[in-house]
Amino acid sequence: MELVLALAIGVLGGGGVWLLLRPRTFQVIMGLSLLSYAVNLFIFCVGGLRRGADPVLRAGAALADYADPLPQALVLTAIVIGFATTALFLVVLLASRGLTGSDHVDGKDGAP
Repeated sequence: MELVLALAIGVLGGGGVWLLLRPRTFQVIMGLSLLSYAVNLFIFCVGGLRRGADPVLRAGAALADYADPLPQALVLTAIVIGFATTALFLVVLLASRGLTGSDHVDGKDGAP
């Protein structure tokens, strides 16, 4: 299971970096989204993969028997912040395209 998650993180991170280096703004936004997904998976995996662990405390049980709630809370917060920044980037993209008439990152329409 760890190998599959490591490969998924690597593919998402590599694809995100590749899209960040593209000349068009929509591709840059998609690259940032893929990178944020990779980081979210990484944070989630740092908390440890536990099957069958209870998320809620019960009386008389040891703390080692529970899932760690901190990575889950961090990933949930990162998802909300990532959604908000993606929406902001899309608004800036539309405004920039309306003002310049181009969707290139540098504002120039050049041959790719």
